[in-house]
Amino acid sequence: MAFQENEEEVRWFVMRDLKRTNAKLPAYKLLDGKKMEVFVPMKWHLVTRKGIRIREEVPFIQDLLFVHETQNNLDAVVKKTPTLQFRWLRNTWREPMVVVDADMERFIRAVDATESPRYYLPEEITPAMYGRRIRIEGGPLSGYEGRLLTTRGLQGQTPARRTGRISCRGSGG
Repeated sequence: MAFQENEEEVRWFVMRDLKRTNAKLPAYKLLDGKKMEVFVPMKWHLVTRKGIRIREEVPFIQDLLFVHETQNNLDAVVKKTPTLQFRWLRNTWREPMVVVDADMERFIRAVDATESPRYYLPEEITPAMYGRRIRIEGGPLSGYEGRLLTTRGLQGQTPARRTGRISCRGSGG
């Protein structure tokens, strides 16, 4: 019941939109039209419209959106929009996922830092990537930029026990 005390607090709620990819009015546009602050990581995608290929910005993950609003205001919209849902925390009774404001600001800044950012987990880094320019987002080294030199501690470990390090030569951000 502690969560109900925060229903009037403006927070970043993690939501899902069950509409099709070609919907005329996806949830992020609907909420934006209601003057709610919405963040959706976007990507550029080539589509054909009336025989002409054009670049169109579409959500990076189709059903994911973040809304900065009070829970009471969002509840009213969710009741009227059956394809819009909260994402719920596991092992709780209907407690919605929220993101701390500072974490969300860092996430938005990281996504908006470049037109087409690429994100890699340490286990996705290949030897061909060594020497590339990188920026670390999140953690104690957040904001550091440099060139990727090596990865260590990743081989032969299960994902649950992975404690790899990424070596980078560069400067703080």
